[in-house]
Formats: sequence, structure tokens, C-alpha cells
Amino acid sequence: MPLRKHRCRFKSYEHCFTAAEAVDWLHELLRCSQNFGPEVTRKQTVQLLKKFLKNHVIEDIKGKWGQEDFEDNRHLYRFPPSSPLKPYPKKPPYQKDVIKFPEWNDPPPGTSQENILVRPVVMNSEMWYKRHSIAIGEVPACRLVHRRQLTEANVEEIWKSMTLSYLQKILGLDSLEEVLDIKLVNSKFIIHNVYSVSKQGVVILDDKSKELPHWVLSAMKCLANWPNCSDLKQPMYLGFEKDVFKTIADYYGHLKEPLLTFHLFDAFVSVLGLLQKEKVAVEAFQICCLLLPPENRRKLQLLMRMMARICLNKEMPPLCDGFGTRTLMVQTFSRCILCSKDEVDLDELLAARLVTFLMDNYQEILKVPLALQTSIEERVAHLRRVQFQKSYPEVYQERFPTPESEALLFPEKPKPKPQLLMWALKKPFQPFQRTRSFRM
Repeated sequence: MPLRKHRCRFKSYEHCFTAAEAVDWLHELLRCSQNFGPEVTRKQTVQLLKKFLKNHVIEDIKGKWGQEDFEDNRHLYRFPPSSPLKPYPKKPPYQKDVIKFPEWNDPPPGTSQENILVRPVVMNSEMWYKRHSIAIGEVPACRLVHRRQLTEANVEEIWKSMTLSYLQKILGLDSLEEVLDIKLVNSKFIIHNVYSVSKQGVVILDDKSKELPHWVLSAMKCLANWPNCSDLKQPMYLGFEKDVFKTIADYYGHLKEPLLTFHLFDAFVSVLGLLQKEKVAVEAFQICCLLLPPENRRKLQLLMRMMARICLNKEMPPLCDGFGTRTLMVQTFSRCILCSKDEVDLDELLAARLVTFLMDNYQEILKVPLALQTSIEERVAHLRRVQFQKSYPEVYQERFPTPESEALLFPEKPKPKPQLLMWALKKPFQPFQRTRSFRM
């Protein structure tokens, strides 16, 4: 927004703008933006500036804000000296919060010495004889060696810790405490979202009661494949596609919680600051979407596929008279995808920005990050080899020989020396010279 000097009531103000100038500039910007389009009206631009004034994106020349009393007139406004968005959480370097990986020496939960119940031993004659024989050395005592097994809980903890560590590294944060409650992250969700998927990459639910209702799924398929609606048997009428779209919008609009959940709101918003680096933002969104409950991830995948197909379908009639198709998709579903528990008005702008980026990159974002999956699987395989080596060293040595044992089993054969050719020993060819022996 261009700023300049203005006069009001015989007083000059630097670096400010009038309300009408703000409407002119922002209206032209929205009309030329691919996220909104030429359908944006001047009245809608004024409504957006009212949101800006209420959330302290702008303020009047006297520093007042918080009310939606913005009008299209000559009143003077300016930008506040500080940003209304909270900064990224940072901690001093000496307080780095490193996500802890499970250690082999950590005792399994519930196996501390205080929690072990000891049964009283009844000393009969046989027990007394065994103890006496061991004590005098007649019978060698057995030594109990406890070996830590790589349990399912260990594998889940590895998936959780490495995933969060990867997300923390991408966001460039010293800690995830301000954007995420680590205790609420479910490792089972991560593993399910990675492995329980169809050929198209869509999550498959074990609990079919959490699946989309059949009528909603049929309606989404109808609009995604328009005009080839094979699932619908009833005849179509004029405006049929608008009613189908309204049915889908009503279902998603009445969800108790947004698809990206209240818990992960701050995590997704923190990624919005990385949109200038598209590749980094895509990787961060991939990790965040892995943390979703499987039913939420599946609904998000199906919804984004439908929205993208509708926007690209040139045969789709207008679903709303006042908006373009892309603008309608963003405004209709942004709140059911991202929303905070407090429902701040500024959330609408953040949600619209995120949904727009999701629509443009949904195929990459809703993929399983292959680099993360490979590194975790290699980590788990390594720990299993180590555990197997400790439990069965002889078998491990047979299956995975060391370089020393391979040298004993397969000694190196002496390499044959290269044969010397006779012509190589002779001096280079010289012209024939008569010697004394020829003359005698």
C-alpha cells in the first residue's frame, strides 16, 4: 500500500493513506489475484478492510483500532509500528529442547524395582536342597540375563520422536512447545497414515463407522466427475449441481472440529510463514498432515481432490452467481479445514491462504514423505539387528559375518604374477653392427 503525506484539519500526517485510497488499491489487487479474481466487489473489499482494522492490521491516524467502523471515505489510516501476528517462538541456545529418542537402557514402563511384586517363597525340603547344593558348589547357579526386546511401543515411540524432530528442523524452531503439545501427538495415527493407504494414496480406515456417509461420498464423486455421474440414478434437473454442492458444504460445515484439528492450529499457521519457500513449506505441511487422525486425513484428501477437479473442470456450470469457482471453493471450505478454538476473525484470512496453497499442491502435501519414512525404517531395522546380535551372537555371526570372519572363511588367493614377455627383456631394436667375432 503506497504511503504519503496527508493534511487533515490544518495538520499534516506522514506515512498514511485515506480509506478510499486503501479500497482502490486493495480492490485492484484482489481483482488481479488468481486466488480471488475479477468477481470481487468494492463492498467486499470494504468488509475485508474492516477485518483488518478490527485485528489491528491497520489503525486510524490517532492509533484507534478494534472496531469494524471502516468506511469508504477520506478518513486517514496508517500501519501500526508492530505486526499483529505473534512471532515465532524462540528459545535461547543454551535451553535447546531436543526430542529424546528411546534408549535401550531405559527400563520398560512398570518394571521398576518398587513396582515388582515379590511372592513369598515357601521353603520345603526340595527347595532347601537346591539352595544348599548351589551354595556348596555342587550345582552351578543359573544367571538370569534380561535382554530388552524391541516392542511395538518402542517402534511407535521411534516414529513419533523422529517425525517431531524432522518437523522441528524444517520449521527452524528450538522447541515445538509453543506450536504443538507433544503429549497429544498419537504415534498410532502417524503409522496408520503411512502404511494403511490405497493405491491412490488415500487413507483406509479400520473403523468404518468413521467413514464419510455414503450420500456425501456419492455427491462428492458426482461433482468431481461432472458431467459423468455414474453413481446417481435419479434424473438431473436445472441447478442440480448447485444443490449437490450445497449438500456437501452443509455436511463439512457442521463438523464439530475442523479437519486440521484445534490442537494442530498453531503448527499449521507457523508453516504459513514459509510459503515463500514453496518446497520447504510443502515438506512442513506433509509432516503436519501425518499427525492428523486417520479419519480427518481421509476426509481432507477426498475434499481437496474434489475441489481441485471442480476448479479445473471447464464443463462445470457456475455454482454461485456472485463468485468464481475457485473463490467459492476457498470461502466455502476454509473454515471447516482450519479454524482456531477462539474463532478470531483473522483466522478467515489465514485459513483462506492455507486452503489456496493446499489446492495448488495437494498431491504433494498429502503424500507420505519418502525421506522420513526411509530414515525411520532404517533406524528400526538397525535397532532390530542390534537386539538380534545381542540375543543370538553366534547366529548373527553366521548370517552377518564380519570382515575378520570373512577373511578366515575365504582367505585371499595369491594373485598370479603377470608373465614377463621375452621381448620386454630385450633392448630396443638397434641397427645391425659388424663385430670383431665376424672378422675372425
